[in-house]
Amino acid sequence: ENKMGIKGSPTCELVFKDAPAELVGERKLGLIKYVMALMNGARLGIGAQAVGLSEAAYREALAYAEERKQFGKAIIGFPAVYEMLGLMKAKLDASRTLLYETSRYVDVYKSYMHLSEERTLTKEERDDMKTYQKLADYFTPLLKGMTSEYCNQLAYDSLQIHGGSGFMKDYPIERIYRDARITTIYEGTTQLQVVSAIRGVTNGALLNRIREFEVMPLQPELHGLRRTLIGMTEEYEKTVKHLADIRDNEYLDFHARRLVEMAGHIIMGYLLLLDTERDDRFRTSTEIYIRYGRAENKARAEYISNFSINDLGFFKPN
Repeated sequence: ENKMGIKGSPTCELVFKDAPAELVGERKLGLIKYVMALMNGARLGIGAQAVGLSEAAYREALAYAEERKQFGKAIIGFPAVYEMLGLMKAKLDASRTLLYETSRYVDVYKSYMHLSEERTLTKEERDDMKTYQKLADYFTPLLKGMTSEYCNQLAYDSLQIHGGSGFMKDYPIERIYRDARITTIYEGTTQLQVVSAIRGVTNGALLNRIREFEVMPLQPELHGLRRTLIGMTEEYEKTVKHLADIRDNEYLDFHARRLVEMAGHIIMGYLLLLDTERDDRFRTSTEIYIRYGRAENKARAEYISNFSINDLGFFKPN
């Protein structure tokens, strides 16, 4: 196939006509177990791919901004540019910490699963496995959705910092920009990730995990940022309740992405906060990302609160 990007990955269409086949696995488990397991594994991989592309986009932007001079100084010295770079780095660090946390859930769950093939698990181990399986199920689409969207945003901003030069094939960002685009599409579009992740919103699973983050010990200097995240959580919980009280699935589906992203901003904020607790080098990204997330969540909450169910009609095709 003559693709827009990821040209290093060969792609072709396979057509099977009257091909002999054998049953692999058990009947009636193909979609609900085998395909979903395959998809979740691939989504985790694409989350990692998105983080890698984000890293590349950020590095290219930083290097170019440091060497490109305008009006007698490097363009990194201009607020319009260093603001973009600061937010790019914050989104990159937030993406990576969500990738690591999600991978941890999957690792623990898979370890128990493999262990169960060797011996009978204790009740505590079975309960632990179920907990991590559910966390993996909710965090995997959240990871794929958030990191792939950030990946595209970073590629866009990196090319923007390059200016006209970034539009030319002379610089790697032109390829990175094209390669990034597929991450929000294959193995389930962002819209499909929302369909999977919204269950964690409506059943309270993501909120429960957020509450666990709230009580984790932090150094006193980070308590202010935690209070900001607690305020964001209260706003998120109020918004979820507002939608639940309306009891209309179409209305909920319309706002599902906004809710998932609100949860994502809070979760990634807490993960960055915990990273900062361990290593102060994350402090700048944490400060920037939590401020960014608070503004984004306020905008989403306000949009939902001012949106009536009748407003759906404006968006429906005639």
